[in-house]
Amino acid sequence: MNTKIIVPSLFLCTLVSLVSAQSLTLEELWASSRFAAKKAPGFQSMQDGLHYSNTYESAAGKGIVLYTFAEGTPKDTLLYPGEAVADGDAIQFSSYSFSPDEKYILLTAAPEMIYRHSMKADGYLFDRTSRKTRKLSENGKFMSPEFSPEGKSLSFIRENNLFIVDLTSMKETQVTTDGKRNAIINGAVDWVYEEEFSQLKFSKYKGFDWAPDGKRIVYYKFDESEVKEFNLTTYGTLYPQESTYKYPKAGEKNSKVSAFVYDLASGRNIRLQTGEEWEYLPRINWTKDPMQVSVQRMNRHQNVLELIFCDAETGSAKVILRDTNTTFIEITDDLTFLNDGKRFIWSSARDGYHHIYLYGTDGKLIKQITSGKYDVTQYYGFDEKTSEFFYQSAEPTARERRIVSITLKGKKKILSIGEGVHEAEFSNGFNYFADTYSTITTPFTSALYTRDGKLARTLEDNASLKKTLSNYSLGKTDAFSIYTADSTELLAWKIVPPDFDPTKKYPVLLYLYGGPGRQTVMNEWGGTQQLWHHLLAQKGYVILSVDNRGTPGRGLEFANCIYKDMGGPEVRDQLEVAQWIKKQNWADPTRVGVWGWSFGGYMSSLLMTKTPGVFKTGIAVAPVTNWRYYDNIYTERYLQTPQENAKGYDENSPINFAKDLKGNFLLVHGSGDDNVHYQNTMEFINALVKNNKQFDLMVYPNRNHGIYGGGARLHLFTLMTEFIEKKL
Repeated sequence: MNTKIIVPSLFLCTLVSLVSAQSLTLEELWASSRFAAKKAPGFQSMQDGLHYSNTYESAAGKGIVLYTFAEGTPKDTLLYPGEAVADGDAIQFSSYSFSPDEKYILLTAAPEMIYRHSMKADGYLFDRTSRKTRKLSENGKFMSPEFSPEGKSLSFIRENNLFIVDLTSMKETQVTTDGKRNAIINGAVDWVYEEEFSQLKFSKYKGFDWAPDGKRIVYYKFDESEVKEFNLTTYGTLYPQESTYKYPKAGEKNSKVSAFVYDLASGRNIRLQTGEEWEYLPRINWTKDPMQVSVQRMNRHQNVLELIFCDAETGSAKVILRDTNTTFIEITDDLTFLNDGKRFIWSSARDGYHHIYLYGTDGKLIKQITSGKYDVTQYYGFDEKTSEFFYQSAEPTARERRIVSITLKGKKKILSIGEGVHEAEFSNGFNYFADTYSTITTPFTSALYTRDGKLARTLEDNASLKKTLSNYSLGKTDAFSIYTADSTELLAWKIVPPDFDPTKKYPVLLYLYGGPGRQTVMNEWGGTQQLWHHLLAQKGYVILSVDNRGTPGRGLEFANCIYKDMGGPEVRDQLEVAQWIKKQNWADPTRVGVWGWSFGGYMSSLLMTKTPGVFKTGIAVAPVTNWRYYDNIYTERYLQTPQENAKGYDENSPINFAKDLKGNFLLVHGSGDDNVHYQNTMEFINALVKNNKQFDLMVYPNRNHGIYGGGARLHLFTLMTEFIEKKL
């Protein structure tokens, strides 16, 4: 295979001078906060767009203070520490939100996790005028509390049923009564929707939406009675505890999803005619018309997406917009209805890159707002007063992110300053935005800017961490590109030892993820894990990471080429990377290793088995080992069902190549992983044992997909470090 020579695109300078000789330690990285990068706390913009609120801590507890955006100075104390009291005790709240008129502050306390993202908690209502606090409900914890737009009511979900509280009388109305665990869910979403149709701009588990006049509410009903259950075992008691939840694996039955509108005045529930032939309803949102609901519906293959409008009184539906793709479509939260009631904003990759479009409510395209060979990676909003759109884009390359504004007439302006990855949070009215940015060699800086990109003030610059890092001898990070035999550019970075000598031979460790929706090759601060890579470099290893085809940020063709062959193009690209490594003068071709987590664990497992002998050593943490074991929304999006595409599943399953494992292999999993089930590792073990393949194994009891808590991270990275030192 004739892989072309690399073309360097950027060389990032070393973090520190080599005069410093201090080395990193595992205990500093994983058992202390010494290298923890700070981010400025997120702000809650007030309705006027000129002020924001944040919490502060004191001996009496947590309080909330009002600040000005312009100067950042305290303007008022909205809630004093210890002021909110219920049953004689000060409320130790974990989060807060305001009613639309900002008369009330909703305080949530004592949260309990439900799935990986969703949680339930107690709720309290603090009246800013009377300074009195009321408990929202005496009937137990609830999830997803939300004020109605006019601030007269508040809705929440308890025990799979939807409730509404009148904030004047505090009367609690139960909208649905058939909610039952592992059977019927009202107003929330099931496990697989929460995991794979996450609402990035809202709570991941929100399953309802208020009408703009507060007189109706639209909500989901999930009938998951026919979805098969998965069992999780929790250790730590004399008899381990068993729990079950509904988890639809690839090719298996989904929940039957419907949508209803509840009329507060009449008490009627009207079912929306969303079409029973449609497998998924990934979004339900109200338009600006209080009698019209928008529903996004999708087929099981996830390559047809329709936007329909439903009448809130009759439930009748009409198709407004239809997006199709020969591969698959990713769901976003970019749909925005404008106040004129005649237009809405939509995003699509229909021209090969993800861009923003403006439509009329009649479904006719008014204008494509952004265009070019780059992806809009996040849409922040539209200022109707100035006709400006605000968004994040993968420019000038996919390793960078910029904050951009563009007018309806097409005048574009880069608001972020400098290279790196920039993420924004805008105030109401878009007059200010907080930009949190970093580079691969520089920890996060958070700063507040005016809408035209002028610096107002720095919020957090991590000066202390930067000073700490200056005492350590860290190797250089080189950002470059590798070109495959078919001339495809793959973005890459490598970290070399502080005393790197290009005439010497070094062992090389390839770090990868390689799957949809995530890049490892970004010009951003990688935190403690990145510093762990530096620790390995201090021990004499070169660390390399390359984004293969199938990763985001570079348009549809690059991302969607994995369709029906997930694991195929990715492995072929990484195989070329391994061959490139072995040709480098500074690399020891007999000492090349690979490691990854989650999809990266899948990739490292596949590379160690399907391409035996290429890598001397591999580590797989929480890997998928057969896509038949993973959830259907994610898996079928890229592979279709096992019944339709058995070849796509079987030809890229590490289990089916266990007999070919060659080299040193460490397999790691948490037994409580509700996302990538421990079943993946157990079945892989069976295949390895059957073929008499020796390997190392570590199981972390009760730990989920992130494997943390109780010293697990220090133990895990100590284990991996020692394994690499002995086996690579």
